[in-house]
Amino acid sequence: MCGFVGYFGPGRDGRDLLGRMTAAIAHRGPDAQGFFATDDAGLGHARLSIVGLGDGQQPMSDASGELTIAFNGEIFNYVELREELQAKGRRFRTASDTEVILHLYDEMGEDCLSLLNGDFAFAIWDARRRRMFLARDRMGVRPLFYTRQGERFYFASEVKALLQVPGVSAEIDPVALDQIFTLWAPIAPRTAFRDISELEPAQLMVVQDGSVSTRPYWSLDYPDGDAPSRHKDEREAAEELRTLLTEATRIRMRADVPVGSYLSGGLDSSITSALAAGMAPGGLRTFSVTFDSAEHDESEFQQEMARALGTQHSAVACREGDIAAVFPDVIRFTERPIIRTAPAPLFKLSGLVREAGLKVVLTGEGADEVFAGYDIFKENRVRRFCARQPGSRIRPHLFRKLYPYLPGLRQQSAEYLASFFGANGHALSDPLYSHRPRLDGTAATKLFFSGDLRASLANYDAADEMVSRLPEAFARWHPLHQAQYLEARFLLPGYILSSQGDRMAMAHGIEGRFPFLDHKLVEFAAGLPPEMKLKGLVEKHILREATKDLLPPSIGKRSKQPYRAPDSASFVGAGASDYVETALSEAEIGASGLFNPKAVAKLHEKCRTRPASGFRDNAAFVGILSTQLWLKTFTGAGSQSSKAA
Repeated sequence: MCGFVGYFGPGRDGRDLLGRMTAAIAHRGPDAQGFFATDDAGLGHARLSIVGLGDGQQPMSDASGELTIAFNGEIFNYVELREELQAKGRRFRTASDTEVILHLYDEMGEDCLSLLNGDFAFAIWDARRRRMFLARDRMGVRPLFYTRQGERFYFASEVKALLQVPGVSAEIDPVALDQIFTLWAPIAPRTAFRDISELEPAQLMVVQDGSVSTRPYWSLDYPDGDAPSRHKDEREAAEELRTLLTEATRIRMRADVPVGSYLSGGLDSSITSALAAGMAPGGLRTFSVTFDSAEHDESEFQQEMARALGTQHSAVACREGDIAAVFPDVIRFTERPIIRTAPAPLFKLSGLVREAGLKVVLTGEGADEVFAGYDIFKENRVRRFCARQPGSRIRPHLFRKLYPYLPGLRQQSAEYLASFFGANGHALSDPLYSHRPRLDGTAATKLFFSGDLRASLANYDAADEMVSRLPEAFARWHPLHQAQYLEARFLLPGYILSSQGDRMAMAHGIEGRFPFLDHKLVEFAAGLPPEMKLKGLVEKHILREATKDLLPPSIGKRSKQPYRAPDSASFVGAGASDYVETALSEAEIGASGLFNPKAVAKLHEKCRTRPASGFRDNAAFVGILSTQLWLKTFTGAGSQSSKAA
């Protein structure tokens, strides 16, 4: 796990620029730095040494010197690939997974990606073909950004490295901001920065002869809704799932340093920790975050699971004022505005792991997308039932089964709940039917946009753009699979794995590993019948069946409680900070040109006096504050470059 930078094309950048770019992302690789430069190609690397500690330095060249790679991530099946390559006569000079990629590329070219099981982004300078070859992992775990300046192409693991390039400046992209305030994240390749792009998950890129071309090398796919499934026996499916998950965890325990595990107290991280505990030679270390707020705290379940596994457990408390204290740093590392504070506690958690002396942790992320764990999947099922059975007597009871951790919602009338969930408000044929309540609720935050920003976006609809990115087969999939695709294709890489994942962990030089996102496991789960994943309103049914012997019943049968953190309440009362008052002042809001100063002032006062505000006000508050911090961090708040016009 590391960070890398590079360029390709005529110019005079050389080693000095590579040094500045690499220094900007030194937090990703605090163990070493390395550089490779020719007249028209260069690579820089900041190393977090995990595999091949003594001989895995990068950039790494092959024996001929014609192939040179800079690599971020891990290839978890590198041991098996290495053995296959050696059987073909390939000779290795290191024990690293990096060299395996070089040999595979030399053998297979672009097709080498089909054999890689891992989380990765890399660039290979191919001197023979005079081209730069770049690729990103299938699910979008590791980031890769790029831009052009004149005839030269630049790329890096984080945008802040690209901002070291002469002529590249930070300017907010209004369309990206609209996407964030609708979809929670920009739709790649768009980023928050105008004219800076992100390579999409499961895509490769070739830069050659002054042109840039991209194409997918893998895609997430589901069977047609009326196609018979090969998984007819639930017990056999559960056994196959257990085998795949165990293997995915086993290969992610490969490292020349100790591997720990996050433990939230929920089903997914508990399964991951339980499997890893039996594979950790010196015993497993687990890490959690706790909250003073009972609504968000899961420490009781964390401690129960740690005791059951016998792990060495550590926790970091997220107390009143802590989120506000770290939030400016959080935005510096997310490199984009966000509408929730959830990344902040994870920033503190990765700091705890670093203080404990570890560099690698397993997490349970991905299970909800892969096995239909989110409440939005249950909500979709209930809404579709209600749309078809508007006179059903059980409708109010079904609505109340949703979101049991939100008692205020459960107390509402049937009429309110039907309106809240949009039971009759959208056509069943709408490809975004499952997500319309979320999209509509989030988009309401745009009421705080300035007149100028609204005018610049008058003919744009973020949801329509999402629809335009859907594959042709989408309409043939089962409604549950459609909803799963929307989560896995957009929110997962755009927000969960980025703002909450890679960026918060790598801020402290910590590598997260995700057994549930092993592509073999993902492909298997995609082929399962919907009822094996969401059985009635029981989420992740097949996963529970496959792992029920690993967990205490109180954990194994526990309903999904999504990871959340206090939002606007984090910045008022004891959380109030001078920077919050400044960032949300009418003068600063007016200078940015993005939001309505009077409306923001009223919102701020409302959140001050009513900390338990609803979703719209919480999301708007955090989104506006994070945007103002983004402007200050990357452009200078109030500068002309930040204005929507």
